[in-house]
Amino acid sequence: MATHTTDMNSTPTAGAAGTWQLGDRTVNRMGFGAMRLPGMPWDEKPRDRADAIAVLRRAIELGVNHIDTASFYFVPTRSVNELISTALQPYPDDLVITTKVGPARSRDGAFEYARPEQLRGQVEENIRQLGLDHLDVVNLRCGAAMDKVPGSIADHFGALAELRDAGLIRHLGVSNVVAEQLTEAMSIAPVVCVQNRYGLTERQDEDLVELCGRHRIAFVPFFAVATSLPGATPDGSHIATGQAEVAKVAEAHGATPAQVRIAWTLHRGEHVLAIPGTGTRAHLEENIAAGGLRLSTDELALLDGITEAG
Repeated sequence: MATHTTDMNSTPTAGAAGTWQLGDRTVNRMGFGAMRLPGMPWDEKPRDRADAIAVLRRAIELGVNHIDTASFYFVPTRSVNELISTALQPYPDDLVITTKVGPARSRDGAFEYARPEQLRGQVEENIRQLGLDHLDVVNLRCGAAMDKVPGSIADHFGALAELRDAGLIRHLGVSNVVAEQLTEAMSIAPVVCVQNRYGLTERQDEDLVELCGRHRIAFVPFFAVATSLPGATPDGSHIATGQAEVAKVAEAHGATPAQVRIAWTLHRGEHVLAIPGTGTRAHLEENIAAGGLRLSTDELALLDGITEAG
């Protein structure tokens, strides 16, 4: 394998990975997933509020102009949307905030799925929490839990299309969908992005990556490094499948395994965006730097040869 080095000691900005159009908005392909900011439900205590605000402000300094959030991202004493509003208002003109609706979460953490007529309330809740007059992008998060639930999404997506026509939403997307659901959504209203779980060792949605590319729709994988799960380590090295191959590429670049996994994802196509999440400035800077990591043909072939986990 040819060695293809990249200086990972300096911190590139989010623009190093290039840009993509979300409807009429231009975003850097390297974005930020805000879910981890307040801490996760299984953490012993919430993250320090000042630290979370500092992470958000540092993300903007590093050129992030695409932030993913949701009103159901909260712990008892912290809300992601409130942290974003506090840290970043007045918002930069180029900032695109993507949120999602569908699931509703009670204060004790239990989820239920909204009926179509309840989606307006969820949209308005996000608007209120973020201090906006409309939302840039709203994803319909399908499935009541993490598993995809195939079936018609026409009623729910149609309800969001009506809110788009009413001016509450600028652009629409879908999340946690199968290809048939994306096709159904596209028949109702324009879709600017698909947000599904996907990564180096979780490639079950290759058909969606290809379908999105054909239609110039952004594919936005979440948990691409799988560090948001209980027991995960911050740098992604806990993932046994492909660990040796990833480590070999990482060593050649002076990078971390997580950075290699993010870079591999970005190499899947110009329409693939990244929204790695973290609650610390150090990991934020590592994630952003991954956007400047260029993998050689031999390195991509080595990583492509890794099979899915499980």
